[in-house]
Amino acid sequence: MEAAEQHPDRTRWNARYGAGHVPSFAPHPLALAALALDLPAGPVLELACGPSGSALAAAAAGRRVTAVDISDVALGLLAGEARARGLGSLISLVHADLGSWRPDLASYALVLCTGYWDRELFTVAAQATRPAGALAWEAFTEAARLDRPHLPAQWCLRHGEPASLLAADYHVLLNKPTDRERGRTWQLLARRAAAEPAD
Repeated sequence: MEAAEQHPDRTRWNARYGAGHVPSFAPHPLALAALALDLPAGPVLELACGPSGSALAAAAAGRRVTAVDISDVALGLLAGEARARGLGSLISLVHADLGSWRPDLASYALVLCTGYWDRELFTVAAQATRPAGALAWEAFTEAARLDRPHLPAQWCLRHGEPASLLAADYHVLLNKPTDRERGRTWQLLARRAAAEPAD
C-alpha cells in the first residue's frame, strides 16, 4: 500500500478519475469473450482495472473478482457501482503498484488486463492462471508511439508480443490488432492447458 500511495501514477490517474469523470462501466469486449469461455471454477483477476465494467460483469456472472489498480479514486468508483448493483461482496479491491505487486500462482480462472503493459507482470500473470483458465490482454503496440511520441517504449508491445512470451502450455485463441487499419493496440486471448490427470 505504501508504494502505491507514493507512486506518481497514483496522482496522475486519480486526477483523471476525479471530479467530473463519469465512468461508463461498460465491460471490455475482450473480457466478455473470455467470460464466455467454459472456464474452470475459480476467481477472476483484473490488473490495472480502473472503474471497470469488466470486473462487474465477472461478478454478475457469479465469479469472485480481485481488482487491482494504482488509483484509489478509480477503485472507489468501482466499489460504489458494485455496491449499487449488489455485487460488493464479490469484488475485492487492491490498491497497489503493479510494478511490484504480484498475484498468487495458478489461482485464477481468468486473468484480465486491458490498457497496461509490463513484460515481467505478463509472465507472472500467465503463471497466475489456473490450468484450463484463460489469459486476456490488450495493450499499446510500438505503432502507438507514432501518435503518442511521449509514450515510453517499455509500455508498448514489441513485434510478436504478447503471444511470443507465453509458455508452451498455452493455446492462443485470439491474437490480433484491435484497430486493423492502424494496429495501435493488440489483443490476446489464450487458454492454459488442463492439468494432467494424476496417475
